[in-house]
Amino acid sequence: AFAIGRFSTFGPADAATTTPATDSPEAGFARDMQLHHAQAIDMAMTMHRKTADEDIRLLAYDIATTQSSQKGEFYDWLVRWGLPQAGGPLMGWMTDASTGHDHVAPSSEASDEAGLMASMGMATPEELAALDAATGAEADCLFLTLMIRHHEGALPMAEALVELGHDPRALQVADGVAATQSAEIDLMRALQLRLDCS
Repeated sequence: AFAIGRFSTFGPADAATTTPATDSPEAGFARDMQLHHAQAIDMAMTMHRKTADEDIRLLAYDIATTQSSQKGEFYDWLVRWGLPQAGGPLMGWMTDASTGHDHVAPSSEASDEAGLMASMGMATPEELAALDAATGAEADCLFLTLMIRHHEGALPMAEALVELGHDPRALQVADGVAATQSAEIDLMRALQLRLDCS
């Protein structure tokens, strides 16, 4: 189970028939997921350094390495497409222009950045400080709680790209993100039970 993240979605890139534009779902996904993955990598590396639980350590390593590779690929997409690394509101690409259907989770009705960050499952500065300060089982359980929520925030983004996007490589990666993070959520819930996290 710990190796799930290593079955990475990286393989031969398929050439898309058209280059995604700066307001495309592919570009929005690449930008938002770089931000999203950066926080997961930071949390995972914090736990890899401090946990005494070998299962947590292996999970943290897997998350950090897999998401670092994906983050680099998202950056490269934008470079190859000739697009800026930043642009557009968070999750703004998740609305289907043809139908008006919004793929953003209902909890993200707040239009402010903090509300959108919460909808993405992002930890707050206070939560990150608490994770840095925690030790032992308290740190392990807090990490699992924050990372489950973080992964749950990524799923709607991956699913929206699968539905709205057109670039074959981007669709392949989004499928892989959804599958890997769903499996890791199941694993983390099992670890919560083992550790008797309240």
